Amino acid sequence: MYETYSTLFYPKGSNKDKSGKVPVYLRITVNGKHSEVSIKRKILPEKWNSVTGSMRGKSTEAGNFNRYLNSIRSRVDKIYEDVTKKQVPFTSETIRNIYSGRDQKENLLLKIFQSHNDQVDRLVGRDFAAGTAERYKTAKKHVEEYIEKEYKVKDLPVRDVNNQFITGFEYYLKIERNCSHNTAVKYITNFKKIIRIAFANNWIQIDPFLHWKAKLKIVDREFLTEGEIQKLIEKELHTDRLDQVKDIFLFACFTGLAYADVKKLSSDNIVIGIDGNKWIKINRSKTDSPSNIPLLPTAIQIIKKYSFERKPLKNDQLLPILTNQKMNAYLKEIADLCEIEKNLTFHLARHTFATTVTLLNGVPIESVSKMLGHKNLKTTQHYAKILDQKVSEDMNALRSRYQ
Repeated sequence: MYETYSTLFYPKGSNKDKSGKVPVYLRITVNGKHSEVSIKRKILPEKWNSVTGSMRGKSTEAGNFNRYLNSIRSRVDKIYEDVTKKQVPFTSETIRNIYSGRDQKENLLLKIFQSHNDQVDRLVGRDFAAGTAERYKTAKKHVEEYIEKEYKVKDLPVRDVNNQFITGFEYYLKIERNCSHNTAVKYITNFKKIIRIAFANNWIQIDPFLHWKAKLKIVDREFLTEGEIQKLIEKELHTDRLDQVKDIFLFACFTGLAYADVKKLSSDNIVIGIDGNKWIKINRSKTDSPSNIPLLPTAIQIIKKYSFERKPLKNDQLLPILTNQKMNAYLKEIADLCEIEKNLTFHLARHTFATTVTLLNGVPIESVSKMLGHKNLKTTQHYAKILDQKVSEDMNALRSRYQ
């Protein structure tokens, strides 16, 4: 099989940098068709000899530059010899791609991300909660949209992810997607896991997250006061559906359970504790950590109410809870009816239990942490930091001792 073949170095004069230098390219021609590749070097146009295809002069700079050109030509010539020996059709692009490493199987970023998400989906209920799987899907969607907007392609080789990509993605999340700082950091942390997978598999040589640190801002968490809880308890609502939503929300206020845990709560989770009273014993959906909660009277009354009034629920479900989206929509309406100006969401009930129901009533933070199922006491301490009322009461008690 006979192929015509030639190589040529030349400067691209249309792309000067600030010093007046232009990039040098290698043109590979096979059977009259050529492909180009940058050699990652620049030169002043007046120093280039277009006849010899090299740098003018006998200076040390010229010698080093021309030896570099010769080494590239030798490598490309060797690639040409190798593909010729294989006696299979090839083009100038074939040689260029082998030289630049593009012939190797590309490990594409979104493809790796999707493979990871598929594994997480299969492990939901075992190693991952459904909410975790959903967050990874959303993170991949944001990465996909960022790549399409910024790079104008459907996918990107994972080796092209660098610090510039990460900072650009963070900017995109905050500006284009209007994410808060903490939300953006959480999505980037999800994305970071995918890059760590690529690094562990040697698909990339350098971890671009090496110098990136996740810094979450401490956010004051809203919670209901005793007066606002009392408003909810006393308010008579005009529909059974709103009354039901109010009851389930109050149940969460007096147990500290998150939405997913209330949803999966069954009669098996209600046990007699070491004190002879009723307790909830459950593993949290989010972290699988144990959460053991002695039941307060209001929570017991709500369980009794629905054990008599409700129809049998599927999977031995203890309380008739709606979807999280519907619960939050009804809670907005309930807040208006009760003249509560706070943004009433189901998760606010968990904050209320941690603050108003327990910490403000003198329950030690270690006990609160255990009931909430926190793995780290620092997580619970975020609640303690915002309780100025408790600080005031403690200091008043201390002040009276000194008086």
